[in-house]
Amino acid sequence: QVHVVESGGGSVQPGRSLRLSCEHTGYPYNYYCVGWFREIPGKEREGVADIWTGSDTAEYADFVKGRFTISQDYSKNMVYLQMNNLKPEDTAQYYCAIRRWCGDGIPSAASFEYWGQGTQVNVSS
Repeated sequence: QVHVVESGGGSVQPGRSLRLSCEHTGYPYNYYCVGWFREIPGKEREGVADIWTGSDTAEYADFVKGRFTISQDYSKNMVYLQMNNLKPEDTAQYYCAIRRWCGDGIPSAASFEYWGQGTQVNVSS
């Protein structure tokens, strides 16, 4: 049984940092693609970053390049999203998701198979 669980959300002021964590277990392959997405009410869920667990190869959405870093601890089945220099427009529900392969660019949300429940990030002064 596949489990995906996010943690680490919260409320911070602009310019501050947060680190989100994603624990992922039970997927029946040694290596696979783990993605971070975010959703703002009234807008489509958008890809933030993904990582191929077999090599640490990562992709980022343009709006987070230079501010967010995705990483993993393969031995612990953990993927992290370090978010620096947060902006009010980063306020969203953040989700972690799994699919078999990463692609050229972050695959669509619809193509990911398993999802966590999400963790809320609020950025305001």
